[in-house]
Amino acid sequence: MTDKTPKYITTTLPYVNADPHIGFGLEMVQADTLARYWRLMGREVFFNTGTDEHGQKIAQKADEAGRDRQEYADYYAGEFNRLKEALNLSYDNFIRTTDQSHKVAAQHIWNLCNEAGDIYKKKYKGLYCVGCESFKVDSDLVEGKCPDHQKAPEEVEEENYFFKLSNYQSYLEEYLSTEGVIVPEWRRLEALKFVQGGLEDLSISREVSRMDWGIPVPNDEEQVMYVWFDALTNYISTLGWPNDANGNFEKFWQAGETLQLAGKDQVRFQSIIWQAMLKSAGVKATDKIYYHGFINSGGTKMSKSLGNVISPYELVDRYGTDATRYILLRHVHPFDDSDLTWEKMDEYYTANLVNGLGNLTARIMKMAETHLDTPAPKPPHGFEEEYEKSLESYNFQSACDFVWERITELDEEIAEKEPFKMVKEDKSAAQEVIASLATRLYKIGCMLYPIMPGVNVIIKEAVLANQKPDNLFSRLPE
Repeated sequence: MTDKTPKYITTTLPYVNADPHIGFGLEMVQADTLARYWRLMGREVFFNTGTDEHGQKIAQKADEAGRDRQEYADYYAGEFNRLKEALNLSYDNFIRTTDQSHKVAAQHIWNLCNEAGDIYKKKYKGLYCVGCESFKVDSDLVEGKCPDHQKAPEEVEEENYFFKLSNYQSYLEEYLSTEGVIVPEWRRLEALKFVQGGLEDLSISREVSRMDWGIPVPNDEEQVMYVWFDALTNYISTLGWPNDANGNFEKFWQAGETLQLAGKDQVRFQSIIWQAMLKSAGVKATDKIYYHGFINSGGTKMSKSLGNVISPYELVDRYGTDATRYILLRHVHPFDDSDLTWEKMDEYYTANLVNGLGNLTARIMKMAETHLDTPAPKPPHGFEEEYEKSLESYNFQSACDFVWERITELDEEIAEKEPFKMVKEDKSAAQEVIASLATRLYKIGCMLYPIMPGVNVIIKEAVLANQKPDNLFSRLPE
């Protein structure tokens, strides 16, 4: 019997301090591919994404721009929400951490952690990185600088609330010792090793006098929550927690299978801090967290200062929505860092889409339109095991490779049997070959639904109508 357990899937929430970049575009497309695949397999899915809108970075950016903080957040939230159309995303909710319902949930999880005895207040002096929105210790720094932001953290002394992460040492060791809670496996071992090294309590608030753009700490008007303590709560507030008026929290988090997607730099927040917060609040742990690598360009990490940042909107403008999804899913490694340049992407687009899938579709459907009296029969429903296993294990690259192997097989069969010539000598045999080609092309269209949902529709409709469609992919300008 097919498993019908509801699936919950969520991306991380990007900060609204800059335009969307290709790394977040990757995460969105990966999540959407899984959501579409599981829906296709008969699962009920809740797909969440949104924006992280509090914290010092955003306050500073808004102030520098001379704009109201909420207005600033509204603008960039809109820029991220535009990805839904640009990348043809099927998410069910776009949560914003400035939403009133989310603020209520964040204060509720604070109160639950406090009631569990896991929050206390103390004076603290430490090195604070604005870019990371977190305190650093010397071992976190490289030559005195944050390795992610290449700036020396500032020394901050203030009285904050702290979360007793150290209380959850043994719990997290047990949680992270379970195979499958993190994909890929080596990230799980990395997280487990970090926890086994010992955990320190975490500062989870800022003084309003220093940073006022955040959710107020319950019963203390002089403190606001740390941005990440607030933001992590989105994964359950998006489901209506704690009130759960529509039953989504019970259905998708409590009774369903939960999956979070995140970049490799998020392991500490997603698989350690967030899991401890959930345990403290009496909420079930996340079932699985999948971590992807980074996208570099020309062997260099993308940065605005180097001018090598690639926007998902730029990709869509050049290649189109489905081709952009294809490039991100097939030519970015699912687990390791990958390198993309415009030259490489032009090559992938032309070789595999224009001359590959596009040309194959045109050839088969031209023969079908010309020589078949009726549309080719639809193939039996269902997918090959290799294809399903690839997507179930988050190996998007392998799933795409499987589809393109089928494309290559059809190309080779056309070259070998030459049905366009055969039709002159044995029309019946040629029609049988052409019908078989069209049926298998329909099957390729079905497999493309999670990957390239627009192309999926065009191919299937063409086969059912027995008509050659317009070219799937335009040639790039010289």
